[in-house]
Amino acid sequence: MDNVEQILKSAKSKIDTANSKQELYNINSNYLGKNGELNQILKGLKNLPAQDRPKVGEVVNKCRNEIENLIRQKILMFDKIELDNKLSNEKVDITIPVKPCKTGGIHPVTIIQNDLIDFFIKKGFEVKSGLDIETDYYCFEALNIPKNHPARDAQDSFYFDDETLLRVHTSASQVRTMELQKPPIKMVSTGMVYRVDEVDATHSPIFHQFEILVVDENVTMCDLKGMLEDIAKFLLGENTEIRLRPSYFPFTQPSAEVDVTCPHCKGKGCSICKQSGFIEVLGCGMVHPNVLKNCGIDSEKYSGYAIGLGLDRFIMTKYGINNIRDLYENDINILKQVK
Repeated sequence: MDNVEQILKSAKSKIDTANSKQELYNINSNYLGKNGELNQILKGLKNLPAQDRPKVGEVVNKCRNEIENLIRQKILMFDKIELDNKLSNEKVDITIPVKPCKTGGIHPVTIIQNDLIDFFIKKGFEVKSGLDIETDYYCFEALNIPKNHPARDAQDSFYFDDETLLRVHTSASQVRTMELQKPPIKMVSTGMVYRVDEVDATHSPIFHQFEILVVDENVTMCDLKGMLEDIAKFLLGENTEIRLRPSYFPFTQPSAEVDVTCPHCKGKGCSICKQSGFIEVLGCGMVHPNVLKNCGIDSEKYSGYAIGLGLDRFIMTKYGINNIRDLYENDINILKQVK
């Protein structure tokens, strides 16, 4: 019992004079650790008479609890002193004006894509994203482009095997939709597409596409032209005019290339539009009867139109970006330019 009292007295003295948390950790180890002084006493209980062991054990536990409490309180005191010092030395004067913070911006492709999605949702269209990895059937054959067709040369892609490839256009999702859903169909499909192409100022093996498909009874070229005018005015302004030129696409008949009033010279003629006043921005046409038949739709009863817009080139036209690579090289100046 005398040893326990001496240990408690000694521990209190050292705790009172401790000047750091590390000293307290050392005191805890010396008195309460596995090889500490209190544990040595407990190990000696076996040498005491049986009737004395509970009394000594109780005194030792009380001593242990008291030392633990004293150490804990002293550590809390050091923590408070440390926190007070930090608050005093590291305080921030919130009245000092801060430097302007540079804010980020949304990528121009995302801006135009979201604008178009909102525009068509308000017109009652569904939005489809489709698969990046597609089959040869949905990329070509279902769209009236059989094997060895010359049109495949301009739309070659990255093949995983003879039947699986990265999609060359988002039209594949239109085919899948027409297979599962019967007319009337009003949908847009958007996403990245992939083609084997040399990288230059206006070409990239990866680009973004936005396509519109409408299939219903009595759909005509007049409906197509009206939608093209709505799109052009929405994206480029109310004074924008469109011009259709005959073209060829295997999946539409008839087909057309669409030019819009140059947004830079407003149709007066400049170096960007090569003095013509118009710039080509997209392709379109009436859905080919063979495509409707391949999807199980009666081409005698239903007709439709399809519009394909390359978002990257359209953005270049709208914002005066001269090199398509600028859209993919993480140049913050491009984001500053397109707000």
